[in-house]
Amino acid sequence: MKNNRTLILLLLTLVYAFNFIDRQIVGILAPFIQADLGLTNTQLGLLTGLLFAVFYTMIAIPIAMLADRYNRVNIIAIALAMWSGFTALTGMANSFLHIGLARMGVGVGEAGGSPPSHSIISDLYAKDERASALGIYSLGIPVGIMCAYFAVAAIAGKSAADVPWRQIFIFLGVTGLVLALLVRLLLGEPKRGAIETTNNEVAARMPFFKSLGILLTIPSWWTMCFGIATASFAAYSFSAFQTKFIFTLDPNFNLQTLMITLGVINGITYTSGTFLGAKIADKLGKKDIRAYGWVPAISVLIAFPIGVASMWVGTVWMHLACVSVFLLFLGVYLGPSFAIAQTLAPIHMRAMSTALFFFILNNIALGGGPTITGVLIDHFLPTHGDLGAIRLSFSIVCVMFLVSSFFFLLTSKFLPKDWADAQVRNEGIAKSPQ
Repeated sequence: MKNNRTLILLLLTLVYAFNFIDRQIVGILAPFIQADLGLTNTQLGLLTGLLFAVFYTMIAIPIAMLADRYNRVNIIAIALAMWSGFTALTGMANSFLHIGLARMGVGVGEAGGSPPSHSIISDLYAKDERASALGIYSLGIPVGIMCAYFAVAAIAGKSAADVPWRQIFIFLGVTGLVLALLVRLLLGEPKRGAIETTNNEVAARMPFFKSLGILLTIPSWWTMCFGIATASFAAYSFSAFQTKFIFTLDPNFNLQTLMITLGVINGITYTSGTFLGAKIADKLGKKDIRAYGWVPAISVLIAFPIGVASMWVGTVWMHLACVSVFLLFLGVYLGPSFAIAQTLAPIHMRAMSTALFFFILNNIALGGGPTITGVLIDHFLPTHGDLGAIRLSFSIVCVMFLVSSFFFLLTSKFLPKDWADAQVRNEGIAKSPQ
């Protein structure tokens, strides 16, 4: 079983990596798409933010309801095939309307990825190792971003004028369709509540609205949601406009060098932060459960000044040096936050817990971050120019890291009671008669 669950975890992590490849590639290719289609910064922010996030978050809730009741592997495979298909269609867009509709389709598909994946992982890993398992799953984020940069480096030329962005979208979409087939063929559906139940027991199904009512009255669940949402607000803003910032700072910087460097940075420092954050939280959490709150709180507090500094340095290489440290601390909060969402949820509400906290996270972060940043850039543009507008806008957005740290500290305050209550509740559900 141990080898099997490792295989399942790694394959789900690969699916999550494709989720972020297809999500982040618009931000990476932003200046080239903008130049080709004649988009404003506000329209660019909408593409990477609100247009994607609204459909992603709204569809995730009904999909999570299905995932808490039906075969989760089928849902993941169908979702991956859908978002990959729309990624390929993105490469065929000829206007803001066309590309906007394609990104909506990607959002609808990606909504079916994480909720059932989190639920499956939580059926395979106990609560004291769940943050580590979900931390490995979270590696899909930096690995996906890294692969997106490498894909651009492999296909594009050396200059910013030689970027076949349409070809890149089509290539990624077709690759994702192949992976969807492999997921359907290789993965099996695990028993729900497998960790909490024993032998042939089956976890009792609590009425949906009763489970939902319990979930939505847990204080640390809410504070965790707002903690990850406000930190990700700044993180999504950064990724949406980073390429634009770099080529505004130095229009002649070698494109392939940049893509490879950013890929390596994400693959090393962001991956390390994500992995170590989960491991540290699990290790310290065995002694004091509040660590799942204050480890993220400290990391985002440190990320704040480094993120601001990265936009005010004088060269691209100095920016990349700052980004290396910035991403190390930025990855820390992912694993602990995912573990809180899963551990506090009733057994048959785990996919819904992820969907609901992603609803809050992505409406605030993905919907608001790039969109508001794009509006701010267009606002500052007439008086401060391209470079100054980006710097001022991101400096304002980075204040959200301070807000995030506050919410994670609140999480550490509420978590001991909520964690203990969840353990008693789920053990009761597991032993209840059907």
